[in-house]
Amino acid sequence: MSTGTALTGSGVHTPPHVVTNEQLCGTFNTWARRQNAAGGSPPIAESSPEQVAQLSGIRARHYVDASGILDPERMCPHIPDRPPSERSVQAELALAAATRALASAGRVGEDVDLVIVGASSLQRPYPAIAIELQDALGARGFAYDLSVGCASAAFGIQLASEAIRAGSARCALVCAPEIPSAYSNFRDRDSHFILGDAAAAVVVEPLERARPGAWEILASASASRFSSSVRNDGGFLNRCDAEGRERPDKLFHQDGRRVFGDIVRLVPRFATDLLERVGLGPGDLSRAWLHQANGRMNEAIAQRLFGEGAGAERAPTVLAELGNTAAAGALVAFDRHREGLAPGDLGALLAFGAGYTLGGQVLRQL
Repeated sequence: MSTGTALTGSGVHTPPHVVTNEQLCGTFNTWARRQNAAGGSPPIAESSPEQVAQLSGIRARHYVDASGILDPERMCPHIPDRPPSERSVQAELALAAATRALASAGRVGEDVDLVIVGASSLQRPYPAIAIELQDALGARGFAYDLSVGCASAAFGIQLASEAIRAGSARCALVCAPEIPSAYSNFRDRDSHFILGDAAAAVVVEPLERARPGAWEILASASASRFSSSVRNDGGFLNRCDAEGRERPDKLFHQDGRRVFGDIVRLVPRFATDLLERVGLGPGDLSRAWLHQANGRMNEAIAQRLFGEGAGAERAPTVLAELGNTAAAGALVAFDRHREGLAPGDLGALLAFGAGYTLGGQVLRQL
């Protein structure tokens, strides 16, 4: 069984500003001490770099801007508005990753006739970031955005594969440009360290156009189930309620324990069902590229899929250096850890996010 499509190239771009746990916790702790000295109630506990690494597996992350985040008076990135005559920040990130993905596939912008931008949050409602990226690349055809949390890129790959099978596209680009630093709450002790900025992209083409080393898409699936355990209420309606504009719920927030328990059950079940579509089981996989959510969560998912002792070779992570890069995470893991396998080896791209949303592809190396 096969979809008749393949991932023929991939690329990643990370912004230049690297912030370590020590730097991030130092800023948080300076702010917390000031709040406590001012009589804040209840007292705010300080954040520990060592505990952050132990709980999440994250030691550093990249940001579009670090100066504003590390300023205890601001704790928010400096990302000035750009006029319509200039490329948007999100399209700029997308273009860098897309250019690398196209080069990896041996394609150029003019070859592309479908652009999908999938991200956990989009810079604006319209015009679509994907259309701006299409214009920057000189691509043909059509383009659109989608946003279903951290599974956005996996949903995009399925839609691109289906468009190719239907004959409405011949060369699709799926890009996940993520700037979660813009919606992170750096004053929330439980989540201030989680997210990092990055962009990743893949090229999807008909199987007959794929070169050796590309990845055939054997099967693809998406699923969703409503939950408010991971939520961000920021949006265009915020201006309509003046009293609520600055509430923390307008930024990323989650019930971490609830999310952990739910996702660790949902993802292995979703993955097993997806594999069964093509007569496979988890034991047939040489590698699983998971959404880069949390070190402990990914380890628990890998153990449920592969059994005890499933190591980084089978379910590699990029969390230590990049943190949780939202919808870009699984694609980053794929791009960084798709070497070292042989033709015929099987892998699975598995993404999951707020919603809950789950998306994935079963892949075979050509």
